[in-house]
Amino acid sequence: MDKLNEFITNVEREILTPIVTLLALFAFAVFVWGIVQFIANAGDEEKRKTGQMHMFWGIIGLVIIFGANAIIRLMANTVGADVPF
Repeated sequence: MDKLNEFITNVEREILTPIVTLLALFAFAVFVWGIVQFIANAGDEEKRKTGQMHMFWGIIGLVIIFGANAIIRLMANTVGADVPF
């Protein structure tokens, strides 16, 4: 059973954590890109609306990622598991 736990911990540390980090960075980049579009196209209402949508979806992505992380930590702390991230 120790080998299985070690394998799961390694997969979590080497594969899942970097993927979640990249997704969070992508969501943040979408948010920042929305801000840039919103400011750069202040005169064009349609492009400002596109920038607002990018900001909205970037925030939604970040909320989902960090919310899922908080739920996982809460569940792990409830059952006494060790969360490596």
